[in-house]
Amino acid sequence: MKGKKGTAKKVGVAASVTALALAVAGLSAAVTQSLAEPVITTQSITPSVPKASSRPPAKPPMTTAPSTKPASPQQPSTAQPTTLTRTTFADLPGWQTDDHLAALKTFVKSCDKVIKGIPGVPEDATSAALADACRAAIALKSPTKASAKAFFEARFVPNRIVHKDSCGLLTGYYEPVLEGSRTRQGPYQTPVYRRPPDLLNVVAETQRAVKSDTLTHVRKTDAGTTPYYTRAEIEQGALANKGLELLYLADPVDVFFMHIQGSGRIHLTDGTTTRINYDGKNGHPYTSIGRYLTEKGMIDADKVSMQNLCKWLRADPDRGQKVMWQNASFIFFRELKGNADAGPLGAVGVPLTPGRSLAVDPTYAPLGAPVYVSAPTLKPAGGKKGSSFNRLMVAQDVGSAIKGPERGDIYFGSGDNAGKVAGVTKHPGNFFVLVPLPAPSAGQARESLPWQTTEKTGR
Repeated sequence: MKGKKGTAKKVGVAASVTALALAVAGLSAAVTQSLAEPVITTQSITPSVPKASSRPPAKPPMTTAPSTKPASPQQPSTAQPTTLTRTTFADLPGWQTDDHLAALKTFVKSCDKVIKGIPGVPEDATSAALADACRAAIALKSPTKASAKAFFEARFVPNRIVHKDSCGLLTGYYEPVLEGSRTRQGPYQTPVYRRPPDLLNVVAETQRAVKSDTLTHVRKTDAGTTPYYTRAEIEQGALANKGLELLYLADPVDVFFMHIQGSGRIHLTDGTTTRINYDGKNGHPYTSIGRYLTEKGMIDADKVSMQNLCKWLRADPDRGQKVMWQNASFIFFRELKGNADAGPLGAVGVPLTPGRSLAVDPTYAPLGAPVYVSAPTLKPAGGKKGSSFNRLMVAQDVGSAIKGPERGDIYFGSGDNAGKVAGVTKHPGNFFVLVPLPAPSAGQARESLPWQTTEKTGR
């Protein structure tokens, strides 16, 4: 959904299968003893050598990415692999005190999409297992906090994302609430554009974050395709007078940051309110203007927040516009019909839940999957004094700035208060992907998971 969620990085998932011979009875104990840790690797990362086994290897799921061979024992690789290392629910900080029912309700929101198949997400053993878990979640009758907790513990295995760094980075986003008009009048002079008919996707919208260093969308022409207009070109009139103006807002800086957030609620001059949502982008990579300003020495790194950036940009509109043009990415919107209180839509296509929906790099966390987030220095709103952010969330969105094994963006909700929290959220954190266990068929062993396995070397 997010505007900064408009591009993606080169990725390929090298996969092989580990056998899971877990019976239904004694599932929790069997999981902690028998389930091997899955490993995700990208084209630039060498996978770990799997543990030797007397069983013949199962066929890996099909992938269009080039295969990556394990490093030879005689020539060990110096590359640091990114792995999913199995752990236990008891190892998750704050797991016992989290609101698992709130997490379950957020998880179920995605389930219809997961069961039908999320566009751009391959159909493999993991997606099938996640769909099985969704069916089980939907079937729960009058769930409670206790039964929700039991559900996650029975249907999933927590896996810590392990990579070259000790932790990842959490930021936040929100839905701005702004004033606007359907016609250009008075102070409302800055257009918000709908998706142009000549805009073509190069990748699926759910995968646009995985290709963030390439063009994700292009412009169709009589001669073929070409890169779409940049932000500077569009704001200088490239799309003017083509009937693409959806709404008009008063402040170009508000429009710029609404692009980054990917949604907005607009109070219109006729007294009505409408919600607009991401509907494609011009395909150019997202560039952080905060990073640009710090690299140019125009603002101190410790002063970078959304609020301070807004002040800096508004202080000199001409200077501010040229800085905003450094981000060539430009977002197009559509109006959402129906329940105005449902919330903006994420990349999965379901309304986001404040404090429970997470934007992720889908290379490392499948869309629709539960992800437990532990961020000791992030203090949850309304939490007890001294409490830390330890929460089961659901991967429901993507973003071009959300790249890497432990990179996440927390959706905080709508309005100014949510914006104040999102604008200053920048905290280290650790992610635990809850890997789904396939539901067993009568008289059959459990289905395998599509990753290589490594031995756990310690807690």
